[in-house]
Amino acid sequence: MSSNGKPSTQAPAPAGNGAGGPPKMYQRPIYRPQAPAKRRRGRSCRFSCCCCFFYAVLVVLLLAFVAAVAGGAFYLLYRPHRPAFTLSVARVDKLSLSSSATAPALTDSIDVTLTAKNPNKKLVYLYDDFAVTAATAANAVPLGEGSVPGFVHEAGNITVIKATVSASALAVDPTTASTDIKKSGDIAITLDLETKAGVKVGGLKTKKIGVQVHCEGIKVATPAPPAPPAKKKKGVKLSVADAPSPASVDDTATTPSPPAATTVARVCQVRIRVKIWKWTF
Repeated sequence: MSSNGKPSTQAPAPAGNGAGGPPKMYQRPIYRPQAPAKRRRGRSCRFSCCCCFFYAVLVVLLLAFVAAVAGGAFYLLYRPHRPAFTLSVARVDKLSLSSSATAPALTDSIDVTLTAKNPNKKLVYLYDDFAVTAATAANAVPLGEGSVPGFVHEAGNITVIKATVSASALAVDPTTASTDIKKSGDIAITLDLETKAGVKVGGLKTKKIGVQVHCEGIKVATPAPPAPPAKKKKGVKLSVADAPSPASVDDTATTPSPPAATTVARVCQVRIRVKIWKWTF
């Protein structure tokens, strides 16, 4: 305080290295580690996915381009054509349908003849066994099945294929069978041949794929019913001298009618059946 009793306004001297007090120590700030900054992973993931998709599309396009170039070169070099099948003869040897109203049974036998032509000059077709089926054209009533052994179809060759489609006591639908299968007249039928075929070019062979030969618009005539047996004449007592020659004796046996043959010239459709996963095209 001052001499007159009033408090002094003089500020105290700062502490320092002087004689007024001990020296002041420097305090270092406390280090607190901080969490690393989060990276933006979403953007990098999207970028990498886009890159993968882009490269995948690029690879697919390159493969498609290579396949197109190879296919074009193959076509220009060999000029491939599908084989041609023509149905030439169809004949019904036997046809009978039981008269049951609930469960009719069909028994028949149909002979067919086809010609197969390989129009290529350098391609050879390798066929497996053929499965042959026939049905009516209106309601697809099955008429039986058959088989044809496979063969090697050389370039420029024409091969004759003969098959017999038959059924023995085959159960059919009573409604559709009664309308499609007639006892007299013509019947419109379809014919299908299923097989697998590969192509041979020089020493190279391709994988076999499914092939279907479909023939439609076929009309076959049903066989004529057998002639009724002739009545026996009453026996006449003859002497040995008056006995007629064997040629003059009446023959009571019935002669079966010849099968009705139909000569047709139907060009059949050749379909490639490729199976992808569970679907067949």
